Amino acid sequence: MVMNLFSALGGVGLFLIGMFLLTGGLKAIAGHGMRAVLARFTSTPLSGAATGAVTTAVIQSSSATTVAAVGFVASGLLTFPQALGIIFGANVGTTLTGWAVAILGFKLDLGQVALPFVFLGAVLSLALKGRAAHIGQAIAGFSLIFIGIEHMQAGLEAFRGIVTPTDFPPDTFTGRLMMVGFGILITLVTQSSSAGVATALAALGAGAISFPQAAALVIGMDVGTTFTAALATLGGGTMARRTGYAHVIYNMLTGTLAFVLLGPFLMLANPLIVNGDAQIALVAFHSSFNLLGVVLVLPVAHPFARLIEFLVPDKGSSLTRSLDPLVLGDPRTAMALAAQSVSGLSAAVVDHLRAALGAAPLRGTAVDQRGLETAISETRDFLERLTIPKSEADLLRQKASAYHILDHLDRLVYRFSQAERIDQLSRDPRLVRLTGLVVRLTGKHSESDDPQGCEKQLNRLRVLLRRQRRIRRQAMISEAAANPAVSEMVWVRLDALRWLHRVAYHLWRIRLHLNALTGVVEARVSPRDEARMDVDQD
Repeated sequence: MVMNLFSALGGVGLFLIGMFLLTGGLKAIAGHGMRAVLARFTSTPLSGAATGAVTTAVIQSSSATTVAAVGFVASGLLTFPQALGIIFGANVGTTLTGWAVAILGFKLDLGQVALPFVFLGAVLSLALKGRAAHIGQAIAGFSLIFIGIEHMQAGLEAFRGIVTPTDFPPDTFTGRLMMVGFGILITLVTQSSSAGVATALAALGAGAISFPQAAALVIGMDVGTTFTAALATLGGGTMARRTGYAHVIYNMLTGTLAFVLLGPFLMLANPLIVNGDAQIALVAFHSSFNLLGVVLVLPVAHPFARLIEFLVPDKGSSLTRSLDPLVLGDPRTAMALAAQSVSGLSAAVVDHLRAALGAAPLRGTAVDQRGLETAISETRDFLERLTIPKSEADLLRQKASAYHILDHLDRLVYRFSQAERIDQLSRDPRLVRLTGLVVRLTGKHSESDDPQGCEKQLNRLRVLLRRQRRIRRQAMISEAAANPAVSEMVWVRLDALRWLHRVAYHLWRIRLHLNALTGVVEARVSPRDEARMDVDQD
């Protein structure tokens, strides 16, 4: 009997490993296509729900679908109500696993047939690379699911007649609530509602539990996913916490609806149960209450979204609000959000520079220096937490460009505190003219429709200021030598010219790396040349 128990537990383990491999392989195969489909076909909460359901059914990962939706909202591609549609649809998509398990696993009993496919998948995964290896991983995972089901069936079959529905809480209101609690506990332990549903199907097939008990377990498993979703959002950003709240509230409401409808569904499904198709009836119940929940919530998606936004208001700087830790598991989405944040930071710093030089900010009210320093630090921390595989060369280049930009922004913001030098820029006619050139090009820097042209103009300005710095240095030193009375003023204005030259240099480098970050053109200067040039400016 102990060996049978071990067989059942091993079956659950094989099922979980199979789901892990299947999901990982399908996510890698889908890649950019999944994000493109979600963004392209989501225009309303309804279309979002349909797209979320299909995408989750294909890649077998509601978490991947949810992370993509969070990334889209953070980057401004989708509104929160549209993203809620995707999240709700993902709940429906996860029920496809139950259908596959019930039909292919229990009805067709594919456990033995799947063994050669595990070998095939392992060979493809180990011997090949790229897409073929991911396909092999998915094949091996899919096959392990059915081998796990076979072990669960064999292990639980030995308990037929020994463990019966009478050993569990009775089919009463209190008994059903207790079974819901057991379902929640199973999901918390396995961290997979799919594994829980498969276990309930196996127990139902073995006669260990009755249909009402199995249905109550499934309700609990559906509600249990809210706890895992809530735990996943701890320490996350605004969008992550909003997603967690939405999951908890929606699944609790859906679970309550399912609990109320269990009695009427039993009457409708009784012919299936009598004919020996109780497992089909169970997955039908699972899909039905999830689908009904989506149908009921979609008409009130916008008010529901406003409720969630009220419960979880925006916090932190608007410059870094999109940097949600929840998306760090998806390097491409995370890098896109980091690039967006870096671009916004660059514009904010340029606005602050314009304000310091007496010009009007281009984006309205300029962010104060402390706010800029905090935002730069938060963006750098986000990038440090972002792990990018070596195979993603384009993302690694983008990350390097982002670091370069943040370094130049940090040093540029530091120069805003040099008030004495800034003040001297308005006291010398030549410095006034040169300052005007810098101000004029800051407008193109922030809102350039010709990024490469802007970079070339900034480089020319940097060269001009370097030349002026050398010429004026000689003239000012000669003036100070001839007239000691003005020497102090000469040194201060020379420092002001150096300040203006350094600002132009930082603006040029920021624009150059922004162009590389956004894919306009690759940075033409190597890190070694960058370091040498940086030293040469002082």
